[in-house]
Amino acid sequence: MKILITGANGQLGSELQATCPAHVTLIPTDHESLDITQPQQVNTVLDAQQPDAIINAAAYTAVDKAESETERVYAINHHAAATLAQAASQRNIYLLHVSTDFVFEGLQSSPYLPEAAAQPLGVYGASKLAGEQAVQTLCPSAAIVRTSWLYSAYGNNFVKTMLRLMAERDSLGVVADQSGTPTWTHTLATTLWSFIAQKPQGIFHCSDQGVASWYDFAIAIQEEALALGLLNKAVPVKPLRTAEYPTPARRPAYSVMDKRTTETLLGYTFPHWRVSLRQMLTELKQQIPTT
Repeated sequence: MKILITGANGQLGSELQATCPAHVTLIPTDHESLDITQPQQVNTVLDAQQPDAIINAAAYTAVDKAESETERVYAINHHAAATLAQAASQRNIYLLHVSTDFVFEGLQSSPYLPEAAAQPLGVYGASKLAGEQAVQTLCPSAAIVRTSWLYSAYGNNFVKTMLRLMAERDSLGVVADQSGTPTWTHTLATTLWSFIAQKPQGIFHCSDQGVASWYDFAIAIQEEALALGLLNKAVPVKPLRTAEYPTPARRPAYSVMDKRTTETLLGYTFPHWRVSLRQMLTELKQQIPTT
């Protein structure tokens, strides 16, 4: 089985490569080898490679920067998704498209079902929703997998930022009134590989279990990192209100997603986010060269 991955050098793409099943021939692509915003290039590469499936892990994810780069954001998150969907449909290629919890407004107090109304608050969420809609219209056999608060041992993310700041500063403040679910890319990557085997269609949710604010997440990162020896000292972490930490983009106050449909399909329960965090930090520690 030949699987083409877009965004192969990103957090998720790197994890997909690390967890690739033995029977899969991987075609990893990045912006240099496949510019998904260029339809002709997409068609040429797909005709040459003839993959059985595509995992679209490429996305513009800089939420705040997106507010001032609308054209580029939509080119990647919407129009490129439409190009991939149309090309996949024409060639009978299974498409797995990764989306986000930021399609939701965040006013609920219970987990969002896949069929819940999407009301994004900013350019990033709106562009991802437009991408979802294009995929559903142009490639009805595709699966759209929404995820949330991704982090990994690869690339830049909240966990790595917190580790750096906690090592550098005497204290820090973290927003405590936005809640969601931190998700290790390993959870998402293994789910996507299971989807490749089963080829479901429609919208699905995938994240680790549990609920946390960014403040809760930061506290857990510090506790786990101290236990593993990744940090030498604890620093005070102050809970902030969103109003105290203004950003260009508005974020949902609550974006926890209901994963039961996905878990039923796969036949297993996702791990709690704190368990995943510990595993990822253990993996990160193993990557640090010993002196």
